[in-house]
Amino acid sequence: MNSIMTQHLYRSRRVVTPQAIRPACVVVDGEKILDVVDWDDAPTGCVMHDYGEQCILPGLVDTHVHINEPGRAAWEGFETATRAAAAGGYTTLVDMPLNCLPETSTVAALQLKREAAKGKCRVDWAAWGGVVEGNQEDIEPLAAAGVPGYKCFLIYPGCDGFSMVDEAQLRAALPHVARTGLPLLVHAELGFALDAAAITLRGADWSCYATYLASRPDEAELAAIEWMIRLCRESGARIHIVHLSSAAALPMLRAARAEGLPITVETCPHYLHFCAEEIPNGATLFKCAPPIRGAANRELLWQGLRQGDIDLVATDHSPCPVEMKRIEEGNFQTAWGGIASLSVALPVMWTEMRGRGFTLVDVARWMAMGPARLAGMTGRKGCIAAGNDADFVVFDPDESFVLDSGHLHYKHPVSPYLAERLYGKVKETSVRGHMVFGEGSFPGSPLGRELVARDTGNAKR
Repeated sequence: MNSIMTQHLYRSRRVVTPQAIRPACVVVDGEKILDVVDWDDAPTGCVMHDYGEQCILPGLVDTHVHINEPGRAAWEGFETATRAAAAGGYTTLVDMPLNCLPETSTVAALQLKREAAKGKCRVDWAAWGGVVEGNQEDIEPLAAAGVPGYKCFLIYPGCDGFSMVDEAQLRAALPHVARTGLPLLVHAELGFALDAAAITLRGADWSCYATYLASRPDEAELAAIEWMIRLCRESGARIHIVHLSSAAALPMLRAARAEGLPITVETCPHYLHFCAEEIPNGATLFKCAPPIRGAANRELLWQGLRQGDIDLVATDHSPCPVEMKRIEEGNFQTAWGGIASLSVALPVMWTEMRGRGFTLVDVARWMAMGPARLAGMTGRKGCIAAGNDADFVVFDPDESFVLDSGHLHYKHPVSPYLAERLYGKVKETSVRGHMVFGEGSFPGSPLGRELVARDTGNAKR
């Protein structure tokens, strides 16, 4: 989009900066933001891109994406995941380490992922490393190789090659994690609570959503988070709780942060949009883990965002082949748990935010700046500011549309959001000044790059 010698000017009456939404001009030189100036102070000699009343948001950052390549590209791959991301306003993805083959728990596996990504990515990306049983000696080499942090499971994750960690294994790993200064992302459910629930559900009807909800009680999350707070206090390691679904954990998380512990937390669009009371029996497209809980819980999650107890919103984009969702069978026990939402997370969030008094500054904080901070990309990604990459989303917050499969763009176009009327539409997405999505199409060839973090966790070229 940009020539080497020519500066470009992106102008809108509604530019979303970290401080406010204001009329402004974003000056881009090459692939970087040179300056953000007032509407009337536009420099001369630039190529003008005037978007009028349409909003310019910072490119969104999603730190919880299952791309599944190499090894399970039939589920999702770099080509389709990054295409869906571009259509959804995401300019940076961080891939989870568990659903690919081999799992990203060694430097050798990371190198295979890098090879698999070459020439396929329409947005920039990075890869979390894995903390699994027995790989303590791989943790610091993974940091040296450029991962921005790690992911672990406290229960069986659904994939045999990515093992859960018990207390002894986690205690062995945490000193290595702490030495890197990078965050450990934790799937926070504990098995004893799930096992206790399973005993009470013997013979239950697994076509009922209520059965699935009862199989993953709040107690599983609460016990895991309480445990991780204690280990965070003991080790000093940075801990990040992924996909919080139980708002009952917010008071203990608030207290831990007040204590000064380095612990952060995310939630997901599906927990903020859906509620258990409205999920039909047999509707396995809604299955995810932890589960979607009740309407009162949903409102408490929104309150947690408002009060700053929840740091960011990530999609947990977790696709699979359609047959694995057991749609015809309608069995919540056997269906794969995951909701793919890269293309629709922004309008889903905005649909919910419009009536709750939030603004697009909140969108930028939760879906761009917060995730960029978690992944060590502050100063490069996550906000419209001088020195950052020229990552933009042109967004019309006033336009509505009915979601159909043509909007999805990822590998298997199924979604629990289909046929819903959503508000806010992505018009264009640019990565480092290059348009990667516009007018419903994907111009040019893939230009996404891996963002390689080093010792401090700061993203570098």
